[in-house]
Amino acid sequence: MKLAAHELHDLNELTMSCVNSITNMAYMLEHVQCQEFKSILETHFPLHVRDYNMKVEFLNELDGAKKELPLLKEDGKLQDFTSSNMNQYPPIQPRTLIENMNDREMATAYLLTLKRAGREYAWSAMEMANPKIRSFCQTAFMMSCSHAYDMWQYMVKKGYYALEPAETTMIGKIGAMYKVIPEDQSQIQQYMNQYQNPETGNSDQLYQ
Repeated sequence: MKLAAHELHDLNELTMSCVNSITNMAYMLEHVQCQEFKSILETHFPLHVRDYNMKVEFLNELDGAKKELPLLKEDGKLQDFTSSNMNQYPPIQPRTLIENMNDREMATAYLLTLKRAGREYAWSAMEMANPKIRSFCQTAFMMSCSHAYDMWQYMVKKGYYALEPAETTMIGKIGAMYKVIPEDQSQIQQYMNQYQNPETGNSDQLYQ
């Protein structure tokens, strides 16, 4: 399809990133020991393949991608989203000699890959001129967020990711700095009645 020069270069970078992600996921699927981690990878893998194929179609097909990425809901599974149930986190030291990665190393690599991909999609979505490619990057960003949330929760449960609560006094001290703006004031109501931003849904549709 017709692309602006910056769209071509962004798509090239995003596609190369996807090659790396899929290759690493394929390795992990053959080496992971934890069944829960493997199930997460198996759930995510087809969507990463779809994501890659859509970018290839944007680069090669006159009409661009013919399929769509689903907009995923995020499923919060932790009992406490502010603190880990670990009394002590299992220590880790980077290995300088390695033949195969262990589950913790693969989980870390996959989570960081998803975070990096999310940042790249978010930046590219702001830069894309073609509305179809822009929408794709926005949806791919949401996919990266959802998949990263799955992996983050898994790593918290395993003690691979530190999660500690903020001090209550500090929350209150910082929160007290900011005051709510009344949304029923005439100026805001006038703008809301005069200009309606198009809506496709609400944020609560993105999580369960």
